[in-house]
Amino acid sequence: MKTPAASTPSQDSRGEDHSLPESYQTVSVPHAKAGFWRQWRAFSGPAILISVGYMDPGNWGTDLAAGAQFKYDLLWVVALASFMAVILQILAARLGVATGKDLAQCSRDFYPRWMRWPNWITMEFAVVATDLAEALGSAVALNLLFHIPITWAIVITAFDVLLLLALQGMGMRMIEALIGVFVLTIGVCYGIEIFVLPQTQPGFAEMAGALVRPNLRQTGMMVVAIGIIGATVMPHNLYLHSALVQSRKFGRDANSLRTAIKFNTVDAIVALTVAFFINAGILVLAAMVFYGKESVVVAGGQVVAFAQDSDWIRIAHLTLAPLLGTAAASTLFAVALLASGQSSTITGTLAGQVVMEGFMNWRIRPWLRRLLSRLLAVVPAIVIITIRGSRSVTDLVNLSQVILCLILPFTMFPLLHFTSSRKIMGQWRNGWILLILGWSSAIVITVMDIYSLPEALTDAWRIIVGK
Repeated sequence: MKTPAASTPSQDSRGEDHSLPESYQTVSVPHAKAGFWRQWRAFSGPAILISVGYMDPGNWGTDLAAGAQFKYDLLWVVALASFMAVILQILAARLGVATGKDLAQCSRDFYPRWMRWPNWITMEFAVVATDLAEALGSAVALNLLFHIPITWAIVITAFDVLLLLALQGMGMRMIEALIGVFVLTIGVCYGIEIFVLPQTQPGFAEMAGALVRPNLRQTGMMVVAIGIIGATVMPHNLYLHSALVQSRKFGRDANSLRTAIKFNTVDAIVALTVAFFINAGILVLAAMVFYGKESVVVAGGQVVAFAQDSDWIRIAHLTLAPLLGTAAASTLFAVALLASGQSSTITGTLAGQVVMEGFMNWRIRPWLRRLLSRLLAVVPAIVIITIRGSRSVTDLVNLSQVILCLILPFTMFPLLHFTSSRKIMGQWRNGWILLILGWSSAIVITVMDIYSLPEALTDAWRIIVGK
């Protein structure tokens, strides 16, 4: 009689493969009947990693532009984008818990075989585009803080994959803790600037009015609104979340699955609500500092003019100190930007591993996978910036957001298809509320993407040819 072969680290007891095998079922959870706080502490974490994708450098650029040009008028768009993101991330977590597969694996297993390659290649573009924006954000922060030339700052960011490798050896909880510190850093920086510094304390009644009275009346509002939504809902996050929830070691019985779905839903709502407040804080700060001004004189007598296509991240750093009367504000801004770029980089490289392992079932060494992903992002960036100068950083970030906008529908609709299917999800398929909210969110985002497509393609071509 043959002895059954032992499961590999990437397989469960049923012999099924899992992405991120080094993290699969490594975090214990209490019994399904344990108290609420014990359960929440055990399950919280995956959504914190996901939330950093909703406050990355791409979000900073669109939020700063919105506040500078339209004051609080687009605050409702930030809230709407965050709400739609919560719905989609809840669905991604639900898929991972109920099926034991991530979104890439479901696409591989439930769609025709010929779709595997185009789906994988498309998502690799999304991962590289995301990695590009995060690396550039970190590089700009290093340049602002330490005056490192932007090209060398980008090179330095290529080696931060070593940090992730070291952390993974310490377990998923260590990565979650580090990302939590990054998120807290960003939140504290903006809390100080908005609630402590008297020069930037906003009008809360006016902000509340902007939230409940949405409008797109002014010229240019629609373009910026689409940019906010495109920068907020990230395709790689949907793949990553469906894999990260499987780091928890819960049972496959009905009670355990119900508990896991419940607390991952709570985790997503809390983490993305924090992300909303940080994005709103960025917009509010830009409104307080820049709105209604055509230019400002910074230290040394330099005049910085504001325009629709301004590099708001750099302008924010240059002008916060003289406008607020304290150099600490500029430093806080750059530190928060660095925390944003670094934390988003870590989750982006994890998403790259999920996509490759999920779609293609290819297993390569984690350090090689992450190095390849980073090189595909930073090498073209270094070449372009060397040839065209540091002003092309903003163009490259914008190009990454265009790519993500175009790819997002190809991620949302498979997710909704799988989570709405009784055959795939069983009793855990979407109820009517999630069904309506999920499909409505996907349709709204897709319509806005189609509306902005001509302009997005024009901008992409301009950036590529260097005009």
